[in-house]
Amino acid sequence: MIIAFALFALLVYAGLCVTALRRHSALAARIGAALLAACVVGSLVLGRRADAEEWTWGWVPPLNLNIHLALDDFAVAMVCLVAGLGALVLWYSVDYFADHRAYTQFVGLFMAFAVAMLGLVLSADLFSMFVFWELTSVISFLLIGMNDESASARSAALRALLVTGAGGLCLLIGVTLFQVSTGSSAFGVLAEVDQGGAMFTTAAMFAMVGALTKSAQFPFHFWLPGAMSAPTPVSAYLHSATMVKAGIVLMARLSPAITDVSVWRWAAVLLGGITMVLGGVRALRQVDTKLLLAHSTVSQLGFLTVLVGMGNPVALYAGVAHLVAHAVFKAGLFMSVGIVDHEAGSRDIRVLSGVGKQLPVIAILTAISAASMAGVMPFLGFATKEKALATLIDGASGDDSRATVALVFVVIGAVLSAAYSVRLVRGLFAVKKGVPATQIHHAPAVGLVAPMALTVVVTVVAGLAAGWWGTLMKPVAQSLNAEATGKLALWPGFNSALVVSILVLIAGGVLGWRIPVEPKWPTLRISGERIFQSVYEGVLSFCAHVTRYSQSGSLSAYNVAVMVMVVLAVGIPVTGLIGDVSGDVVIADSVAQVAMVVLAASFALGAARTQRRFAAALLLGGLGFACAVIFALFGAPDVALTQLLVECLVIVVLLLVVRQMPRRFPSEISWIPRSLRLVVSIAVGLVMATFALMTSLSRNAPSVGDEYLVRSKPEGAGSNVVNVILVDFRGTDTLGEVIVLLVAGIGIVNLVRMAQRRRREDPDKIEMAEVGE
Repeated sequence: MIIAFALFALLVYAGLCVTALRRHSALAARIGAALLAACVVGSLVLGRRADAEEWTWGWVPPLNLNIHLALDDFAVAMVCLVAGLGALVLWYSVDYFADHRAYTQFVGLFMAFAVAMLGLVLSADLFSMFVFWELTSVISFLLIGMNDESASARSAALRALLVTGAGGLCLLIGVTLFQVSTGSSAFGVLAEVDQGGAMFTTAAMFAMVGALTKSAQFPFHFWLPGAMSAPTPVSAYLHSATMVKAGIVLMARLSPAITDVSVWRWAAVLLGGITMVLGGVRALRQVDTKLLLAHSTVSQLGFLTVLVGMGNPVALYAGVAHLVAHAVFKAGLFMSVGIVDHEAGSRDIRVLSGVGKQLPVIAILTAISAASMAGVMPFLGFATKEKALATLIDGASGDDSRATVALVFVVIGAVLSAAYSVRLVRGLFAVKKGVPATQIHHAPAVGLVAPMALTVVVTVVAGLAAGWWGTLMKPVAQSLNAEATGKLALWPGFNSALVVSILVLIAGGVLGWRIPVEPKWPTLRISGERIFQSVYEGVLSFCAHVTRYSQSGSLSAYNVAVMVMVVLAVGIPVTGLIGDVSGDVVIADSVAQVAMVVLAASFALGAARTQRRFAAALLLGGLGFACAVIFALFGAPDVALTQLLVECLVIVVLLLVVRQMPRRFPSEISWIPRSLRLVVSIAVGLVMATFALMTSLSRNAPSVGDEYLVRSKPEGAGSNVVNVILVDFRGTDTLGEVIVLLVAGIGIVNLVRMAQRRRREDPDKIEMAEVGE
């Protein structure tokens, strides 16, 4: 209950940030940072309790769909990550944005996103995760496109929303199939059920597609670099530490449930490995350091996908440890780039020169974070990457084909990781020949440096105390899979993993140093972004062509299309069930009924044939009165009276409207032949009459009217059964009908007034239109 209350309180505060505190954005950010820091403390306190904190709310109990939140060890670690880095980024944003016009909007959306992300990592149920998953997609769209005056920001936000939204739909399909095949979508239940069967495998692969899109894995990797058009605090939080980790969190949660799904394991290794290498290569091409970090994030996410998804419990342990390490050092690196951009006015390595001499503290902090990313001893990134290498080498030596393939990808990716780490630090802070020294007008504010420094402190302390950190990570990994065990070490001993690591650093360092500032590498003509843009533009063009023909503006054409669909949707099922109808067909009970039906049909035919609107309105009124008489002849005088009252009102309204319109209907539309309209009209009449007849003859249970008669007096305290049905048994329906009539009446009144105003303003034009008709 406590975690649900905390999420609700944070959500309320997000609303306050854009309302009551909208003119005090800096104060709102500081309070938000304090609240997120309190979440870290609260999760650590609650996580130490013997009875894990849980909360369940039955959304649709008959279908076993619940919002289920639980604070296990993995959730505690992720809450500390999401809330802790959120607090630091909010602190950082106060000085980064200063008096920016969109800061109020940023703080409110940031807090709302933090709530959605906290709900996602606390979810103990796949359906619960899906709900928060979609919230993160929507809010991230607003954060990425915060600079709504920038076409590139709007385009990047839309691209991110469409890709992650499509992945969300795939995840929903996976949730549905899991629910159908196992009766539950709870992670604990999925880990215990039989994992065989095509439906279970299909559900798992749909869930994986959702994870791949969210974590920017090949072939969906292209959306993340474009999202760097968002402000640096958004990138530091969403695209390094939180949202892009959602897919990794999903795969980690499903890991024990997918142990026997081989296609899942191979897909994770191959797609994650391709992403790792592709992201690393593209990072080396970038001259914008923020884009360099974006592609490096894609590469690191590929590394995490391999570790978490390959099915090795020890690799899962290494993946969980590196997930935390990556979030910490990557958030610090984004902050570093933001500081340089904020103080130097650029983050382009082609124009930056000598920044390290003017910002030595920032240069040192950035170098430490980059060294951790490259896997240099004694930082946390070294310990986690070393554990991953050792695990994969052991697996490869044991004839594990997946481990062998993963090892090849990871070694190549690690070389590239070291290379783009060197390129980042050198590009930001080194002195470049022929490039004028960059002018730094003032030292960065403490609010910019301190949050970054704290991330570096965590990286250094956790690296130096790698054994202690590994002990903390052990229960975190085991809350996902009881077999996920291992340990981290500052000095793992002189083994094959250490040798590989040293060779990787040497090769990566040389590669990163030798690559020129602006490499002249050939550009691929085919890329994920271009394919997406081509498909997106193609869909829009196709829709425009379809709309051009389907939305002609002709009411007659729309009526024909609608009626054809009615004939197909109702006629086909009715035709197949005609033989199953049982019962006697009674044409009429009296001659009077036949006469009134003939009269009603005559009115309808006259309304269809007349060319004058006034006459058509009167004939429709006559049809309504004839129906009222038919109701009376069938023994329903109250329904007949209601029909008379409604018909009188409708006639009055129709005549008021017709008075403001041309006297005659427009000429017939030549491109819709009369024969086609006649055929469609007859078909609709026959189909609906047959449907009504079959409905009345297909009853195989007592009428619900008998129940109404029995319950009307004791439960509704009314002798008029119809009134009790309308007011008590179907009161909500009646209220809805009243609202519809009210809205329609308001619309009619407005239309009449608008026509009267037009007549007063330009009577000659109206008169000419009437004469033309």
